[in-house]
Amino acid sequence: MKIRTLITSFNLLFFFVNGVSQNNDSVTIRKLYDYYLTNSNCYSNLNFLTTKIGGRLSGSQQAKNAVEWAKKAMYSAGADTVILQPCMVPHWERGKKEICRLQSNALKLNFLLNCVALGSSVGTGKLGVTAKVIEIKNFEELEHLGEKIIKGNIVFYNVFFDQTKIRTGNAYGETVKYRSRGASMAAKYGAVASLVRSMTSVADNEPHTGNMNYDTSICKVKIPSLAISYIAANKLVESLEKDNKLTVYIETHCQTLNDEPSFNVVGQINGSEKINEFIIAGGHLDSWDNGQGAHDDGAGVVQTIEIISAFKKLGIKPKHNIRAVAFMNEENGLAGGKAYAQYAQSHQEKHIAALETDAGGFTPRSFGVDTIKGLYRLAASWKNLFSPYLIDKIEKVGGGADISPLKELGVPCIGFEPDTQRYFDIHHTAADTFDKINKRELELGAGGIGALIYLIDKYY
Repeated sequence: MKIRTLITSFNLLFFFVNGVSQNNDSVTIRKLYDYYLTNSNCYSNLNFLTTKIGGRLSGSQQAKNAVEWAKKAMYSAGADTVILQPCMVPHWERGKKEICRLQSNALKLNFLLNCVALGSSVGTGKLGVTAKVIEIKNFEELEHLGEKIIKGNIVFYNVFFDQTKIRTGNAYGETVKYRSRGASMAAKYGAVASLVRSMTSVADNEPHTGNMNYDTSICKVKIPSLAISYIAANKLVESLEKDNKLTVYIETHCQTLNDEPSFNVVGQINGSEKINEFIIAGGHLDSWDNGQGAHDDGAGVVQTIEIISAFKKLGIKPKHNIRAVAFMNEENGLAGGKAYAQYAQSHQEKHIAALETDAGGFTPRSFGVDTIKGLYRLAASWKNLFSPYLIDKIEKVGGGADISPLKELGVPCIGFEPDTQRYFDIHHTAADTFDKINKRELELGAGGIGALIYLIDKYY
């Protein structure tokens, strides 16, 4: 009976202490959200980054300007130190505006299809390429048709987003292989160029770029590769149904120059106790050149920089070193992510958690958290702290492209997940501009990220 009484008393004490602790945490989290919703610099910082600097493709002058801006922004936020981590990045230039013209004598058609060259593509030069178009639904069909049908023609990957997918990222994941490997697969059978339907569910006339890769193990020949808009793709399909001998003229002026030196920008608040342990939150500083890179990923950069400012202004003194990382070269190479992991290894730094935000500045919904080293189990216990702020899910498995090299080193990784239903409307397009940002959504996301970093630092 006494043992049972002792156990009961212990349980009551545990729940009392845990309840008091969570109540204190809820007060701090409320202060964090109040700060972000009333005094944050996220929105003004993003305004400058996107409208004054603009698109920031790796190797460009705009990317260099963004590095200098990020360094100043982190010091202005109150960073104890700012580290510039060097990395060599690819330097690809789009050149003058692309041309994609549909031509059919039988249908008396001669008009432009809205298009954009894919990142890392070779150019056609001023003579361009004119050829018949072969519509393809998947790689299996391409292989079935083979060289006899494909050789000398343009392959058009007419692959739609799966509208039944609730998570838009899942639909993107299914289609992006045609953008990344499509040119090499088509070249294997003698194609002279490749086209892809833009990776979006929105039936508009905005073409979506993104990186492609030449896989020389598939084919050593490099052919030009472009994306055409949803509407342009529909028009091409309709025209092919009426005239399968129509041609398309493509002209692009892309070129790949020598790699350029660049940097990750790392702002740090020094820890008070665990001076060689690090918690990081980051987004990527580079963006595609055809837009302003507001949602992808200027939003993530400013949200993580603001952790520094929030902690400093609210007097939150972390036990671990807290870092905000602006990664370079996520879009077409991942040099920054690799450089960060190499830096951590060479300096024998112990990273206990890494968060990436790279899904836009929309309304926050959830966090995806790795199950390794107990982080997910701990984070799941905080659900009730986040539910007042409409973050109602802590899900298993998390991460991001830039922190994937850290994940390979055994660091538990987290992905911040806002509502992405609108993300692929503008992803990698000229429409990814500052005016598409909702200030309140941006700040709520930043508040959630700041609150999670606070809890990890306190309890993990």
